[in-house]
Amino acid sequence: MHDLMGLLKARASHSAGFLLSVIISCSVFVSGCSAIASSAGSSLAGNLTTAMLDQEDPELIREAIPAYLLMLDSFVVGNPESEAMLAASAQLYAAYGAAFVEDPDRAKILTARARDYGTRSLCAAEKATCGINELNFEEFGEVVQKVDGNGSNALYSYALSSLAYIRANSGDYVALADLPKVQLALEHLLDIGAGGNEADVYMYLGILSTLRPAALGGQPEKGREYFERAIELSDGQNLAAKVEFARSYARLVYDRELHDKLLNEVMASPVKVPGLTLFNVIARDEAEQLLASADDYF
Repeated sequence: MHDLMGLLKARASHSAGFLLSVIISCSVFVSGCSAIASSAGSSLAGNLTTAMLDQEDPELIREAIPAYLLMLDSFVVGNPESEAMLAASAQLYAAYGAAFVEDPDRAKILTARARDYGTRSLCAAEKATCGINELNFEEFGEVVQKVDGNGSNALYSYALSSLAYIRANSGDYVALADLPKVQLALEHLLDIGAGGNEADVYMYLGILSTLRPAALGGQPEKGREYFERAIELSDGQNLAAKVEFARSYARLVYDRELHDKLLNEVMASPVKVPGLTLFNVIARDEAEQLLASADDYF
């Protein structure tokens, strides 16, 4: 556990570190806005989604999201047991708290709210999961198996918000102990169908599988398979998957050739892709930083 904690804290200490780019996946905004549109009966949310995803200025999004979060909170107040609304809120709070907030104390507060919303969404989708955070690993596994395809979005929101929470609390052994549970939840998502979130699920599993080298119980080669599948599913257009592949796998196994190949591909790829522009801009900035530090690392 001590070795895992050190690795996780090291990755979390960088602005472009563990789960920073992957947490802010386009599914966060798509599912969040679709839930609002359904509830409010308006096309405003859908248009807002498009505008955010196609924005090339991450700082503008950083400044705009808080107002959107408050709007989501208001919808939850009006629909406190809405699975879709709780899931949407969990995902966007996770994204904002993990990727756009630099103050560690604020990140903890925001991701705790994300996890609460994610837990409530899962409970609304499958009553057997209510109180899931209090279960041990074996009990957790039994309960998660009861979630079927109808609850996949809620389970995804729960896993995503839990990852964001763990990242914000990387110095807490209790929080770190939940990582195997989150990995189990993500693996079950692949069994029941993750829908539009499938590429992201593979990416998260890739990161979790490469937190430790094989000698310490990690599964780097399994992680490589996950990353390759994530890239394949996005036709190579989701540049964050390549950045995480380089950072999490190539650096772990000291494969400089693969590391530089992936990052140079990111640098040479167009960032303007409908639905991915914002995240590709962030991924390219991260790729540039990783390339600049490669000589010191390898």
